[in-house]
Amino acid sequence: MKGGLLKKIAVLLLWSTLSVCLNAQIALGPTVGTFGVLAGSTVTNSGPTVVLGNLGVSPGTAITGFAAIAPGGPGLVSGTIYSAGPFAAQAQSELTAAYNAAAAAASTATKAGDLGGQTLFPGVYTSSSTLGITGTLILDAQGNPNAQFIFQIASGLTTATNSVVLLQNGAQASNVFWQIGSSATLGTTSTFAGNILALASISFGTGATIQGRALARTGAVTLLSNSINTPAGPGGPPPPLVTPAPSSLILVTTALLGLGIYQGRKRLFRPFRTN
Repeated sequence: MKGGLLKKIAVLLLWSTLSVCLNAQIALGPTVGTFGVLAGSTVTNSGPTVVLGNLGVSPGTAITGFAAIAPGGPGLVSGTIYSAGPFAAQAQSELTAAYNAAAAAASTATKAGDLGGQTLFPGVYTSSSTLGITGTLILDAQGNPNAQFIFQIASGLTTATNSVVLLQNGAQASNVFWQIGSSATLGTTSTFAGNILALASISFGTGATIQGRALARTGAVTLLSNSINTPAGPGGPPPPLVTPAPSSLILVTTALLGLGIYQGRKRLFRPFRTN
């Protein structure tokens, strides 16, 4: 009875630990996670844009079109504005790490052309060229709020006027990553969701909105009467595991060793038994 219980515990520990390792995900760092908008060269705005979260630029310094930055402007930022400096530099460093992690994720499917009209489930979707969205793209988490959607786009992303990225069945904007090899352009009055990780620039059409973040590594972020809603939480959502932690690997090894010893116990103790 006792042996059966030990076996069950060992198997449960093994499968639980393997589950942690196999479901490792990418995450934004705690600094860049506080930004709704981050650019490499400049951030420019025209119209009554509202950014919920921090806004910054690094290594560039130019930010225009916001009330808190001389000479002023119609744009509003709920958080702090960073024009270069160590905090924005750290955010850019974390953005680079997240970009590289997203680019290195193992692909589960390939996509080309236009994603509009499709329903996609959690996975890593790879495009060797550009991608577009016309109409509605549905991201369905199938009831798992921790499910991730990663899009690896070799070139640019362009969304059409009035296009929609719709999150369904528990999908979270914080768990959607758009890794873009050049630039992203969001169409007029489009509704977008997820973290845009662009190598170059990000341009918003008039009235476009995003539930997520606009993060550009080297180029500019251009805003035109937009709404940027950064996912809630300190530094964004609690970060999932990037890679299996050493402690997880130790647990796997321990579980395997324990299970092996249990299964071979009769052979192991046979020399010490008396007739």
